[in-house]
Amino acid sequence: MVLKTFGWSFAVTALGLAFAAWQWGWEAFGIVLILSILEISLSFDNAVVNAGILKKMNAFWQKIFLTIGILIAVFGMRLVFPVAIVAISAKVGPIEAIQLAMDKPQQYEALVTDAHPAIAAFGGMFLLMIFLDFIFEDRDIKWLGWLERPLAKLGKVDMLSVCIALIVLLFTAMTFATHAHTSTGYQDKSATVLLSGVAGLITYLVVGGLSSHFENKIEEEEEREHEEEEKAKAEGKDVSAVGLAGKAAFFLFLYLEVLDASFSFDGVIGAFAITNHIFWMALGLGIGAMYVRSLTVYLVRQGTLDDYVYLEHGAHYAIGALAAILLITIEHQISEFITGLVGVFLIAASFWSSIRRNKALAAAEGGDGPASGDKTEVQSGV
Repeated sequence: MVLKTFGWSFAVTALGLAFAAWQWGWEAFGIVLILSILEISLSFDNAVVNAGILKKMNAFWQKIFLTIGILIAVFGMRLVFPVAIVAISAKVGPIEAIQLAMDKPQQYEALVTDAHPAIAAFGGMFLLMIFLDFIFEDRDIKWLGWLERPLAKLGKVDMLSVCIALIVLLFTAMTFATHAHTSTGYQDKSATVLLSGVAGLITYLVVGGLSSHFENKIEEEEEREHEEEEKAKAEGKDVSAVGLAGKAAFFLFLYLEVLDASFSFDGVIGAFAITNHIFWMALGLGIGAMYVRSLTVYLVRQGTLDDYVYLEHGAHYAIGALAAILLITIEHQISEFITGLVGVFLIAASFWSSIRRNKALAAAEGGDGPASGDKTEVQSGV
């Protein structure tokens, strides 16, 4: 099962590291390896959240996610995105941007640094909305009950998450953005941050709205497809599973790609702290992206999210932390390793809480744990 799911990731890792050592030497080998580990640690929460969405799709769309999706993730975000940053910032063509990255890495890094406030504002607002919509939703199972119960009550207020996100954006524009870190010192980037933050918010509302709309229709479509399958079987016709979930799965796939793009912001920007070599960066982050994809599918097929019910909570708290860190980095530099450790810690804590919950429920069923009246508290993570 592990080899089947991670086989391509292992193969790409071996080929990528071997190519780096052969083409550029052992220094490149080490940097590509570090970047791969960095991407995995920063994007583990991405895999957990993706798994929660991917498990709603059929096998066909899971394969699409691992094939076409990985091409978009690797080439779209890990290679094209850094080039696009420079091309837009320097107002040059993509080919010129690549030449600039290869021939003048310091100038390339300066351009990326100047673009960071806009990137952080866009990605930070998108991720913040994901976090807010999660914690304001009333869920049967709660991890931090003392916090999630009152937040769920507040979540009944319409558009509360949007209001809070806008308040956070205004606060960021009036504080961090007034002394934004750039290649030439600290500058006022308030207007840039406001514009980019609003763009991130609009992107979330549009893509998330489309996704939610079609997600709500999945059950209706699957029921209709099931009826058609039964009818086709009765008539002796072949049944294809390609159409299952139809438009719903397609828009969920688009939603996954936008999520991956947002999660990739910190990895791409953090990579510049390690190297300015665009091809080393693309190779290392691309290898890491392969593992994130494989890990997502593994979580789905193993039913890990069903067994460890707090993992999704931990991942969303990690998203909230990442959103805050991105906004803070508009003015202050924060090590990408700290960012990665925060996410790993929150997910590890949620995993440990899930294990404790499972043991408590097993003990309760065996008559050695809490009484049935206390079982709800065990399930809610108290």
